[in-house]
Amino acid sequence: MTDTVKFWFDPSCPWAWMTSRWVDEVASQRDLDVTWNVMSLAVLNEDNDVSEEYAAFFPRALRYTRLVQAAQELHGQATVKALYDALGTRIHPGGNTNADEVIPAALAEVGLPASFAAWADSEHYDPEMRASHFDGMRRVGQDVGTPVIAVNDVAFFGPVLSPTPRGEAATKLWDGVVAVAAYPGFFEMKRTRTVGPIFD
Repeated sequence: MTDTVKFWFDPSCPWAWMTSRWVDEVASQRDLDVTWNVMSLAVLNEDNDVSEEYAAFFPRALRYTRLVQAAQELHGQATVKALYDALGTRIHPGGNTNADEVIPAALAEVGLPASFAAWADSEHYDPEMRASHFDGMRRVGQDVGTPVIAVNDVAFFGPVLSPTPRGEAATKLWDGVVAVAAYPGFFEMKRTRTVGPIFD
């Protein structure tokens, strides 16, 4: 039986990146039909009082989100995933915070022209980007972040993972998370993070 999975991510979020690698690992062992969708930490926090340091991160994050949404609109799902992988590899394990370096390199990797970078600074697909964002949020509420996952229409935030589980550990965790999330009265499980993202 194929499980239908929808995954919402902000390309800039290291925790979404970690969880996306887990979904990839599970998909290599299970029959998952995964759709990759953008959400935006900038949109999520546009009416919130956040620190200056956090707010300064949003313009760069929004460029990546707009770029991926343009890829969705113009080239479809296969390019969304490839571009997310190319961006995320540079942003997260690569540690590159310079979008003007990350974007051209990622575009070249996935075979898109350098001129496609203009979409990172365009508001043209903002309505579609915001619709994608709020599609994810309406499933889980506004008091969470990225990632959001829906498995056969059972949606939840997270999980927040570090390091990414591999092999049997990945599928065992998947089964447990999906089972817990499927209970209608389940709302929250959390403990304090003791490590940051541990990249492969």
